[in-house]
Amino acid sequence: MKAGDLSELAVRNLREAVLRNSLTTLGVAVGVASLVAMLSLGVGLQQLANQRLERSGLFNAIFVAPKSGLNDFGRRRNNEAPVTSDFRQLDEHARQDIATLSNVTEVYPQIRFATEARYGDKSFPTMVAGVPASASTDGAFDGMQGKFFSGASADEAILQIEFAKDLSKDPGSVIGNDLVLRYPERHALPPPGNPNPGQKSGAADNTLPDASAGGFTVILREKRLRVVGIISTEPEGGFGGMGRSRVFIPLDVAEKLRIAQASDLREMMRGQASQPSYGSLTVRVKSPREVESVEAAIKKMGFAAFSLLDTTRNLRLFFSVFDFLLGIFGSLALVVATLGIVNTLVMAILERRREIGILKALGAADRDVKQLFFAEAGVMGLLGGILGVGFGWLIGRALTFGTNVYLKRQELPTVEISAVPWWLVLAAIAFAIIVSLAAGIYPASRAAKLNPVEALRYE
Repeated sequence: MKAGDLSELAVRNLREAVLRNSLTTLGVAVGVASLVAMLSLGVGLQQLANQRLERSGLFNAIFVAPKSGLNDFGRRRNNEAPVTSDFRQLDEHARQDIATLSNVTEVYPQIRFATEARYGDKSFPTMVAGVPASASTDGAFDGMQGKFFSGASADEAILQIEFAKDLSKDPGSVIGNDLVLRYPERHALPPPGNPNPGQKSGAADNTLPDASAGGFTVILREKRLRVVGIISTEPEGGFGGMGRSRVFIPLDVAEKLRIAQASDLREMMRGQASQPSYGSLTVRVKSPREVESVEAAIKKMGFAAFSLLDTTRNLRLFFSVFDFLLGIFGSLALVVATLGIVNTLVMAILERRREIGILKALGAADRDVKQLFFAEAGVMGLLGGILGVGFGWLIGRALTFGTNVYLKRQELPTVEISAVPWWLVLAAIAFAIIVSLAAGIYPASRAAKLNPVEALRYE
């Protein structure tokens, strides 16, 4: 039987029982819609998580620390060897060496320190963190009140919302006012016998003395900053820092403050520091694809390096399992629709026994009869798949709309929790056709086995 004749017969037979075939097709559509709606929810949530992480800059970041066997002045980390003489200091020279690696776009220190902030006549203990200028595109600054720093060296500050609430009952009123930070400044002492009395206090002495020098002292300083913005979350989620920071200042300003760090005393005691060392560095690369190679190169330089590759692998594994479970539950309705197709085609055999007998008497082979019923099942699967994809997309949009209405009432930013990519559309339609053809196997085999003589006698 020619393909054109087969298609014409299939369409004509479907038209003869419009209501029953339409209900069967609608059952397939409902099954596909539930499958598409659930999978679109999983895809949308995965895209939302990936977008938030990518915008935070964590996917293309590597966190570098000294490869030291000591922690907290003498307690060795688990599974680490003792410090050896080839220990490399994480100082400015190391920072420049890392910056020369291929695919590295930026290297900056993570500067965080405890301080006391004075606002008006009240003082508050808090944590301060230096923020690079490139963080202006960080997702943490989306929807912030006020603005980002006007310059890399501007004496300005951005506050975390909870800290702003501590300062004032109306957090927005803090913007434009001054905040004074009290901090410990590291100040180098001249070597014994060379007091260098002409050197002024607070001069630009950014070096630590070597083992033969006179050490350094800590001087209490104050820094006045203008509050320019308020954010609700912390940039980079606090990786590599000492607790969560609540005040953010330009990184260049933080470096010029010459904050006394615990690592300064440790490096001086070792006699290895001729300039300030960094507790940790953040390395930015061109794309997440380059993270692994750059991380390996940094480790070969003698430093400890960490990235979020392992974490993202676990995240992808979680969403893969999540999508699989959603697909299973979404397919249950399609299984019910499969039973409907079987029932419809079996009833069609009973009603069309004479037609099948005539086809066989005219020379139609068993294969032709099978193909006819397969074609009818495939058409119902195709139409049901197309309608189901449309219904599933509408369900996803409805879920997104309802979620955003709730988020707006909570004064939170809107999100997209549902996504229907092209691969999901094509896969859903193909799956509907395959399931429909599978459902037509039994009716088609039964129709092909009919005896034409008995079929012609059937009333």
